Amino acid sequence: MQGRVAILGATGGIGTSLARRVSARGATPLLLARDPARLAALAAELPSAESQVVDVTDSAALKAALAGPLSGLAFCVGSIILKPFARNSEADFLDAFRLNTLAAAMAVQAAAPELARAQGSVVLFSSVAARAGFAMHAAIGAAKAAVEGLTVALAAELAPAVRVNCIAPSLTRTRIAEPLTKNPAMAEAIAKLHPIPRLGEADEVAALAEFLLGPDAGWITGQIMAVDGGRSSLRGKGG
Repeated sequence: MQGRVAILGATGGIGTSLARRVSARGATPLLLARDPARLAALAAELPSAESQVVDVTDSAALKAALAGPLSGLAFCVGSIILKPFARNSEADFLDAFRLNTLAAAMAVQAAAPELARAQGSVVLFSSVAARAGFAMHAAIGAAKAAVEGLTVALAAELAPAVRVNCIAPSLTRTRIAEPLTKNPAMAEAIAKLHPIPRLGEADEVAALAEFLLGPDAGWITGQIMAVDGGRSSLRGKGG
């Protein structure tokens, strides 16, 4: 892996793990996030990194932040909106789509010319909830399903110059998931729903993102890959 790799949502659990991996491979992480304090701390840890505070829903600021040569882009931004469908508002659906899908599309659009010059790679993030039906996931499930549609459309349109793939994790121990994981009983109950009965770790997801961004994945594009302990496709021994 060489060149500059933009990591949006760099201060989240997966984004931070990926930034460390990218830096260790000798590439230059371009760290983009909206939390100045966490961003400064991560940038201090990775002296080779570049960093900029940016709100990914601000298209103009996003385009400016992604200026310059790029060999890869990982959109690690996301949200977890859990509500009974009857309580979902129009704003819930629009906010989930704006952050998870529209901002990802605008990021790739801004970066595409430079990525094409470098024969680069894009990694987007969906969720196990995009394909497996879970109660209370209507807003986020719809937005993440849209990310999967965006992935295959962009992979077709940007080929062969830019590869575009998507990772769909199940519940992972990150800061954004803490409302679900900080209660030990709840975390254990959710873990047991997976054929591999534990929650995911951020670095396990980042490992696949690192691979997809690198040259060893040079013939992989348009794929939705699960890192979910088997939850999306397997059933436990009890049925």
